[in-house]
Amino acid sequence: MRPLPTSEAAGPSRSSTRGAGWGCRTPGLGARLAPRESRFSWLRPGPLIQSRNDILARRFGDPTDEQRREWLRRLDEYARAAGAPLPPRDRLITRFADRERVSVAVLGDPGEGDASQYVVVPVLDRVAGDTDFAVLCSDVVYPAGGVRAYADRFYRPYADYPGPIYALPGNHDWYDGLAGFMTAFCDAPPDAGAPRPVFTGSWWRRLLCKLLWRPAPSATVEDVADMRWYRDAESQQGGQPGPYCAIDAGPVRLVLIDTGIDGHIDRDQAEWLREISAGDRPKILLTGRPIYTYAHRQDSPVEGGGDVNEIVTDPAFNYVACIGGDDHNYQRYPVLQRDGRTIQYVVAGGSGAYLSATHQIPNVDRLAPAVHEEDFRCYPLRGDSLAHFSRRYDKLLGFGLGRLVISPEEATTIMAERIGITPPRPSPGAVSARARRAADRVHPLPARGSAPAHNLMSLLFDSNAVPQFKSFLRLDVSGHEIVISCWAATGCREHELDPVLEDRVRAVRAADGRWEWHSETPGRAVP
Repeated sequence: MRPLPTSEAAGPSRSSTRGAGWGCRTPGLGARLAPRESRFSWLRPGPLIQSRNDILARRFGDPTDEQRREWLRRLDEYARAAGAPLPPRDRLITRFADRERVSVAVLGDPGEGDASQYVVVPVLDRVAGDTDFAVLCSDVVYPAGGVRAYADRFYRPYADYPGPIYALPGNHDWYDGLAGFMTAFCDAPPDAGAPRPVFTGSWWRRLLCKLLWRPAPSATVEDVADMRWYRDAESQQGGQPGPYCAIDAGPVRLVLIDTGIDGHIDRDQAEWLREISAGDRPKILLTGRPIYTYAHRQDSPVEGGGDVNEIVTDPAFNYVACIGGDDHNYQRYPVLQRDGRTIQYVVAGGSGAYLSATHQIPNVDRLAPAVHEEDFRCYPLRGDSLAHFSRRYDKLLGFGLGRLVISPEEATTIMAERIGITPPRPSPGAVSARARRAADRVHPLPARGSAPAHNLMSLLFDSNAVPQFKSFLRLDVSGHEIVISCWAATGCREHELDPVLEDRVRAVRAADGRWEWHSETPGRAVP
């Protein structure tokens, strides 16, 4: 692995409250990079109304399969009209295939376009500015796609990132029929419009969806030209052959899938997934829907039967990791397979959207023997999550009187007691009776979810206050090792200058060809 371009002296959150960003004296510069008019709030009715397609799709049927097929047909049509080569049938990007070493930045669910997204930018420049390319993993643009929204949520924040950026869509990117995504990443004409959704079921269901479905906002070629000047260097140009594709990143193949609105893949994509997964090359799946999250394994169905995880766990396909967005934090589950292999299942959705609480993650020993609490990692730590949300609930539900506020030290002790673990960092002093009463009120309140249909509370309690608890991944790959590092973005100036490494895990190829994972988490070993 090439040397990182920064010091790793900053202690992680498990070492001190300072490492978590509590008591920050100087806010960072990242938040100031956001456009002044960009304050994004789910408390306003506009974003929720714009996201209504999510509720319609989940209640009355997800139309994305047919829309996706139509988009792929259109890409062939656009290529023929331009006299260009057709997109490769295997949807494989080979630009980096001959490299011996490759580094990749992975940012999950970034696109709110306000301070919560821009605080990541200085840390990204500091520790991942030398990566070969980046991948945006799920929900590139909030709240509901749209070509024009990409100006401040994609082109502007990553204007200084020197390499190409690829992406896979999340449910929010599909609310405009994927028109913005296909324009930004697959060079579809911005004025083409999205394929018309086809609804099934009774006549009244079809009529209701037709009346309420939000159409894609219009855009022009000029609109796109105005925003693309932010990333107009030759080295920044990418282009991908569709919303799902694969990238040969030196010795490793990254496989990007499109799970639409409700978290499933269509049968054509499943057939492609099996074909592209063949061979001995180690593979990492990137998906808009994590398979392991909140100490549960959730389904990612295939149209017509089957599940994505059946492909990931098949020894013939040699997957070593699976990275998913959708939940807006960092979680890592090293899951032991029946044949002795370990696959790292990572939630990496913390690169810009509202925070999904980690204090509601139960003891991971419930998944044993596949994975144990001792080996699980998350960011923010559960106690920091409880402390963070106690401040939000106190401000909005407790009239700002401080009765619901729990200090990070007390929250760390409380969560260790509730989960049944050793506190991840020293938390001296007794917990006050007031803090325990506050925890009894705050802890049950919902704070998870990645779409209006999941849980409105997580949306309504969004905050841009420091510490932000944002994060992203850096992958460093060679023929003999794979390193996954989680870097924090607290929104504090000292952590922009000296970024915090929260977690790291390294796979080394053994003599028998298997990949053996070793945790290198800074600080204490217990999450």
